[in-house]
Amino acid sequence: MTDLTKPWPFGLNSRRWPLFCLGVIIGVALLSQIDVWASQGAIGWPEQWRAPFFLITDYGLSDWVLIPSLIVTIIAIPAAFILRNQPRFIARHVALLSSFFFLGVGAPGLMANLLKRLIGRVRPVEFETYGAFSFQHVLNDWQFQSFPSGHTTTAIALAFVIGFLWPRFFLLFLAIGVVVGISRVPVGMHYPTDVFAGLIVGMLGAYLVRYFFARRGWLFTIRPDGRIVRRRFAVLRRAFQRARA
Repeated sequence: MTDLTKPWPFGLNSRRWPLFCLGVIIGVALLSQIDVWASQGAIGWPEQWRAPFFLITDYGLSDWVLIPSLIVTIIAIPAAFILRNQPRFIARHVALLSSFFFLGVGAPGLMANLLKRLIGRVRPVEFETYGAFSFQHVLNDWQFQSFPSGHTTTAIALAFVIGFLWPRFFLLFLAIGVVVGISRVPVGMHYPTDVFAGLIVGMLGAYLVRYFFARRGWLFTIRPDGRIVRRRFAVLRRAFQRARA
């Protein structure tokens, strides 16, 4: 999975997708066996044990990524048409970068939110009233929007977005994303199966957005062997070097 140049994670291709989907289903089924034990046990930890998870869990909120990236995109796109020569090129590249962050995090988040509403699983905080496997499909509120975890989706999608652009930082942000996902259990918002599903949605959503960009030659190039690599922009690099000088 750390070879981020492959078009899909785990070497997935048309023949392996059915096995991957089966593996996800089996993973959810197995994790569901420990959902109640893990969730209720973590919620019952002493407050001093749970406190650090409350601090890190909000990293999974998408607004801190989506709002700045959207603002930058809105400013950079007109600038790319108005400016000329090198400034125009820089503005266009900035617009592509910011829009990649916006879509790379926002599209998986949208997928997760649609699934939340369609599936409508009850959250752990309502366990005493409804149990762990009650559902209110489509028409529901936050109490029945547990599966998948949106915070996990955001944190994992961001890790892959950063990894596609700057691979050396991928493992760091992936580790942070995993910790954020785990934090959703002791804070009482999600079960382990919700976190697992959020990880899958965030990962695949980020890959899908990267593929969308690569097919259009935006930021990425598809090599003859199918690998997807980030395009190198010498003019932009020289501009930043001049600015730093």
